[in-house]
Amino acid sequence: MTGTDHHPESPSGLLHDVYGAFMAAVREIDDEASWAPTGCTGWAARDLVFHCLTDAQRALNALHTPTDATPDRDAVGYWADWRQQDAEGRLRAAHGRRFARTVAGMFLHFGQLRELYLETAAAALHAVDHTDPARRVVTQGHVLTAGDLVRTLAVEATIHHLDLDVRATGLPGPSPEGLAEVRRTLDGLLGRPVPVPWDDVHYIRAVTGRAALTPAERAALGPDADRLPLIG
Repeated sequence: MTGTDHHPESPSGLLHDVYGAFMAAVREIDDEASWAPTGCTGWAARDLVFHCLTDAQRALNALHTPTDATPDRDAVGYWADWRQQDAEGRLRAAHGRRFARTVAGMFLHFGQLRELYLETAAAALHAVDHTDPARRVVTQGHVLTAGDLVRTLAVEATIHHLDLDVRATGLPGPSPEGLAEVRRTLDGLLGRPVPVPWDDVHYIRAVTGRAALTPAERAALGPDADRLPLIG
């Protein structure tokens, strides 16, 4: 089905909730605040927004790159390639951090980057609204359905929304639907619901390596503790 479907349980509705919340936060970042540190190693807020801009651009490219090939990833399995514990993963992450910092720093005023991000995210949402979620698309060397692609976009945007440290900065927070989608994805990667009574925010930070595990948490997770971070 194509056309607008903003039901909260649809991929399109999910991304509208997630991108809408992130866009609201970005609108409140001024030039001075754009230099504030984030939960991503080495990145200020402007670097993080630039990274999210490239993700929205990737969404536009993928949604307009249909294929007849069989999907080799779903919304959970997509993330198997993005763990950063091996040397290759760490090097890839370092290159990505350096690129984002360099290019984001070329904008003379954060407002220029902010408006470019907001325009691109809005265009990505429009494209999602007019794409059949069953369509097969290509991104980063893999084939997914458009619906699964959109769910991965929602997960990434929600995690990076938390990286803005909204509790400390007073920026609007991520959507509850986005947090729930990240939890579902992390549960899928772990292979079970996490056996620790974490709220969504702490769960995301702990399982993505943004918060260190306490000895009690490590004991509760057992062997799964050594598998973290599930997403870098």
